[in-house]
Amino acid sequence: MATNRIDSDFLTAEEERRQSLRRAEDLRRHIDDYLAARDSISCGREWADQIERHKERLLNLLGGTEDHWRDWHWQMRNRISDVGLLSAFIELERETIRDVERVSRSYRWAVSPYYAAVAAAGGIGGPVWRQAVPAACELADTKGTADPMAERLTSPAPGITRRYPDRLIINVTNQCPMYCRHCQRRRNIGELDRHQPKEVLEAALDYIRANPEIRDVLITGGDALLLSDNLLDWLLDQLHRIEHVEIKRLGTRTLATLPQRITLELCAVLEKYPPIYINTQFNHPLEVTPEAAAACDRLVRAGVVLGNQAVLLKGVNNDPHVMKKLNHELLRVKVRPYYIFHAKSVRGTSHFITPVEEGLEIMEKLRGYTSGLAVPTYIINAPGGYGKTPILPPYVLEHNKKKLVLRTWENRIIPYPNDPSGH
Repeated sequence: MATNRIDSDFLTAEEERRQSLRRAEDLRRHIDDYLAARDSISCGREWADQIERHKERLLNLLGGTEDHWRDWHWQMRNRISDVGLLSAFIELERETIRDVERVSRSYRWAVSPYYAAVAAAGGIGGPVWRQAVPAACELADTKGTADPMAERLTSPAPGITRRYPDRLIINVTNQCPMYCRHCQRRRNIGELDRHQPKEVLEAALDYIRANPEIRDVLITGGDALLLSDNLLDWLLDQLHRIEHVEIKRLGTRTLATLPQRITLELCAVLEKYPPIYINTQFNHPLEVTPEAAAACDRLVRAGVVLGNQAVLLKGVNNDPHVMKKLNHELLRVKVRPYYIFHAKSVRGTSHFITPVEEGLEIMEKLRGYTSGLAVPTYIINAPGGYGKTPILPPYVLEHNKKKLVLRTWENRIIPYPNDPSGH
């Protein structure tokens, strides 16, 4: 490991310039591998024409118009949940059709026309397709459990999940624009879409009012933005009136799966109740399309703060270059990479789980190799509902009362004083 340090105290201006140029060249070489791979990674911004062609095919198949496409209600009514319709849209092998049919008997699936167009652009079996369309390996999973987060044991009131001292979740619906194949709450999907009854929401609000330490409330599901504008308006208003609730958060994947949901009317509702934070989930740069970018822009203009919670998924984004490009694309559309979640051991999803070492390798190739804004926190959710645990590569090699030994992102080993008195 490198230990050399640049000492500029006795260099001439010309020597300093030469050192600086050599250093700049060394730094560029650190990302030569990424620069070589970057253009081969599919990206929604760059693949907009391919997505548009699949969109036109779907509109013809469904008898829809451009106005229909922009209508999120139409998108929801026309979710693809039948393999016959899927195979009419894109030619499938018989084995794939049989696999989807088999999995459908155990696990529900549905995908919005919008996301189906993005998935088709990426190809059958591609990184977006794998998130949307059932695969036979879902039935072969003998390791996963239905509720690895023990949410049923952390619900002190109807509709509430509480795992932390000062914040909690209100689970408002089981409905989503697409039922992700890696979903942590697939046990809740069932056969019918159901929003929580209003009496459940009232009970959740009563619990929050009675517990003044709760300063942060996350509304999620399912997908929080599949509530109607009126119901969201009512719920946010009720939370806004609770003095000790400082921030409201919404958990939604609509930015990736149904950006048509982000209407001006919805933004007008959200703008009334600052501060609003939205945590979304983009897992691959192909999902960051022009339509998704426009939806993000509308939310930002309404004062919403956007963060991304990617899930590390085998065959989707378990590659340092893919994850870096995803984070770069997110920053372009005003979404801050926030977390990378290690995939949970949910029954039917174990084929997505990677070794933790792959997550650590991704973090190694982000920190220092790109801007800090593009470096999320890698998280393992402790089984049993014991919360998020950050997982970091080892940067502190030794630590005592006198000094630390640090390892930098370039693997330089550097001692650092830890004695404020200077003795």
